[in-house]
Amino acid sequence: MKLYIKYMVSLRCKMMVKEELKKLGLNYVVVDLGMVEILEDITEEQRILLKINLLKSGLELLDDKKSILIEKIKNVITELIHYSEELPKVNFSDYISEKLNYDYTYLSNIFMEVKGITIQQFIIINKIERVKELLLYDELNLTEISYKLHYSSVAHLSNQFKKITGLSPSFYKKLKEKRKENLENLGKE
Repeated sequence: MKLYIKYMVSLRCKMMVKEELKKLGLNYVVVDLGMVEILEDITEEQRILLKINLLKSGLELLDDKKSILIEKIKNVITELIHYSEELPKVNFSDYISEKLNYDYTYLSNIFMEVKGITIQQFIIINKIERVKELLLYDELNLTEISYKLHYSSVAHLSNQFKKITGLSPSFYKKLKEKRKENLENLGKE
């Protein structure tokens, strides 16, 4: 039996869900971002307890089909942008459609209806969050980040970054360095 969980976007979330399932005596086959597959059927009492306990951790057990589909779309995008080493060479629309076995127009319309933004806007927001992470890690320069995330150019990445954050990537990086410097100076006082 598959259960779908909203806001489950990290390894820490997966660990929390595993712990909650264990408390309820439920055996899982797979615990993935946004989805859990358990061996047995879940009783109504177990479902209610799981729902309550997940809410305490900021997670939400999903029941309706639209919410489940939206969560699947978000998880495919999150996993692809934040946890994949290489982005696919195909369009995001083709990738998402193929991964979820739905027509992209259908997915796009439902996503827009429920979330109020397009899938493309959601992808851009996630890509910019990934750029921020990569800038903070300081392992790649902007050209390498641009290439890694399939931007057509550094200028294109910089323009999108500024449009979303209000800052240029170089200014964002300087802010990070300034914060780090301030924190180091705190310890010296």
